[in-house]
Amino acid sequence: MTTPWGEVELTRFPEDPRDPLRAWDASDAYLLRHLAEEKVPLTGAVVVLGDRWGALVTALAEHRPTQITDSFLGQEATRANLARAGVEPGAVRLLTTQDPPPERVDVLLVRVPKSLALLEDQLLRLAPAVHAGTVVVGTGMVKEIHTSTLRLFERILGPTRTSLARQKARLIFCTPDPALERPANPWPYSYALPDGVGAVSGRTVVNHAGVFCAERLDIGTRFFLRHLPGPGAGRVVDLGCGNGVVGTAVALADPGAEVLFVDESYQAVASAEATYKANGVPGHAEFRVGDGLAGVAPGSVDLVLNNPPFHSHQATTDAVAWRMFTGALRSLRPGGELWVIGNRHLGYHVKLRRLFGNSELVASDPKFVVLRAVKRG
Repeated sequence: MTTPWGEVELTRFPEDPRDPLRAWDASDAYLLRHLAEEKVPLTGAVVVLGDRWGALVTALAEHRPTQITDSFLGQEATRANLARAGVEPGAVRLLTTQDPPPERVDVLLVRVPKSLALLEDQLLRLAPAVHAGTVVVGTGMVKEIHTSTLRLFERILGPTRTSLARQKARLIFCTPDPALERPANPWPYSYALPDGVGAVSGRTVVNHAGVFCAERLDIGTRFFLRHLPGPGAGRVVDLGCGNGVVGTAVALADPGAEVLFVDESYQAVASAEATYKANGVPGHAEFRVGDGLAGVAPGSVDLVLNNPPFHSHQATTDAVAWRMFTGALRSLRPGGELWVIGNRHLGYHVKLRRLFGNSELVASDPKFVVLRAVKRG
C-alpha cells in the first residue's frame, strides 16, 4: 500500500499466497491521505479503533499509535506487518476490545466495523477519554456507512458530517462535545433462551457487542441445538463459539464433558465465558481466543461442533470453513467426530467428503443441514 509516509507491505493472517483478498482497502488509503493533506497533528495520543489487518497503525507507526481490535487474526496480522516494516517492538500498543481503554485520546481514527453494536460499545467506552480538542475521523467503504452510523457518532461524541466519496470510500468527521449527555452502555446484553432448544431451554445467554445475533437466538443455532449429539463425547470443542450457547448446551447435558470454547473474537469468547458462568454449569471448561484449533494437540479431541462463518468482513469466502475443517481433522482422535451446521447452498458435505472421506446428513430443513464427519483411523 502506498501511503504519504512511504510504501508498506501488508498481509492478512494467517498468510496464504493463494488468498486473493488484500490486507487494506480504499478507505484505509483515503484516511491516510486526509491526515497528510490536512496536516492533522499526530503528536498526542493516537488511537486507531477497528484497524482490520494493521494497515493504519503500520503506516502511522512513527507516531506510536494504540490499536484496539476485536480480532485475534487482525492483531496477529498487525504484529507481522509491523515486524515486516521494521517497527521496533512496543512502538505500537496493541489492545483488544476487552482491555481497559486509554485514559486520553487526542486523535481517534475509526475503521467502521460491520457491527453497529460493536461501534456503539467501543465509542461509549472511549468517550470519557475524548476531549474538545480531539480529532475524530472515521473511514469505511460507502456500503458500510449508513445514516445510523452517523447518528451513533453524533449521539455519543458530537456533531458529525461526511466527506465526498472517493473510490467508493467515505470519511466521517466528528467534533467532540464534552457537554453531551451520553446514553448508558447497553452492552453486554442478556436474555432468556426460548423453550424447545434442548438443555439450554430457558437458560440465560450473555452477549457482548459485536457477537453474531446478539439480541436473539439465530435460526441456525436454534436448529443445531435441537440436533446435537448425545452425552459421552469426552473432550469437546465449540469451534467458532460465538456466545457459547452450543458448548454450554453440551456441558449442561453431559457434566462429564470437557468443553473448550474457541473463537478469534475477543468479544465472542468473553460472551461464551459469561454465558457458561451465568448458568452455573458443572464440569470443566476452557475459554481461548485464537486461530481456530491451532495450539490444540493432534488427536486430543473427541468431538468438534462448528457453525463456520462464510464472511470475512464484507467478503464472502470459504477459506475460514476450510481452515476450521482441516483443523478439526488434525485435532480429532481416530473415531472422533466433526458436527457442522450450515446453509444448504454452501455445500459443506462436498468439502467434508474430500477431507474426511465421509459425510452423513444428521438433520435438515429447507434452509439448514447438520452434517457429521468421522475421522477414520
